[in-house]
Amino acid sequence: MYNNKKKSLDKLLSHLLLITIGLTVLLPVFSIISVSLSKSGSLKAGLIPEHVSLDNWKYILGIDYVNALGEHVVSPYPIMTWLFNSLKVSLISAFLMLLFSTTAAYSLSRFKFKGKDVSLMFLMVLQMFPNMMAMVAFYFMLDFIGQGVPAFGIDSHGGLILIYLGGTPFNIWLLKGYFDTLPKSIEESARMDGCTHFQAFYKIVLPLCVPMLAVIGLLTFISTFSDFILPSILLKSQDKMTFAVGIQIFVSESFASRWGQFAAASILGALPVSLTFFSIHRYIVDGLSHGGVKG
Repeated sequence: MYNNKKKSLDKLLSHLLLITIGLTVLLPVFSIISVSLSKSGSLKAGLIPEHVSLDNWKYILGIDYVNALGEHVVSPYPIMTWLFNSLKVSLISAFLMLLFSTTAAYSLSRFKFKGKDVSLMFLMVLQMFPNMMAMVAFYFMLDFIGQGVPAFGIDSHGGLILIYLGGTPFNIWLLKGYFDTLPKSIEESARMDGCTHFQAFYKIVLPLCVPMLAVIGLLTFISTFSDFILPSILLKSQDKMTFAVGIQIFVSESFASRWGQFAAASILGALPVSLTFFSIHRYIVDGLSHGGVKG
């Protein structure tokens, strides 16, 4: 009897703790949603706004609406274009990062060739220097490339993606370590069945690496989508700006009067990252649970 009461008390305390943590995490989210739906756009709207309005969302989405003074209002800022630019840059960067990282890491893990050790050491040394040290070099490099290939120069998404791919060495190291843990006998069996090196890599090895690929793809997407420093330096045209840079400019002008619109823009900007995470988190969880089963 005593043990049953103790278990019930422990369960109750655990649930109360989880509820408290959940409310602590969700309270700021509810506050932002409330401000975005408040007609006044004031930070004092509370969890439930007194006057609910979609004007802030219409402004962010570029939809014409009539304000309290009877005036037609349309946002002069291409916020949806900024969001699309961020999605384009982030998705392409994540895809190319995975493509180059997996092929390079597999080659370094499975094949022997001259200069392999030097290449690995070079990749390690590259990670010792932060990107901030290379900002000027990035700018001049893209300026030089842009003279011949404008699509990869300054004020271009191609040039920004090219710089982001400079983070590939770190992911190569991660994937190489993962490939080293996979037994070569799996690929050797596939080769005996008639598979080429590429077929063994594509059909046998890659499916086993889905959890690691999901993590690298997600981290790359998040880091590029939320990056502010590089796009603010390399992108000049308003229609080329990414979401983080554009929203900073949007808020800096009439900062105090745009809390409601900024709250709506914050929720809009958080949706791609949240949806991406929830769409691939099962691969990460499955990989962890399978990795914990011996046999």
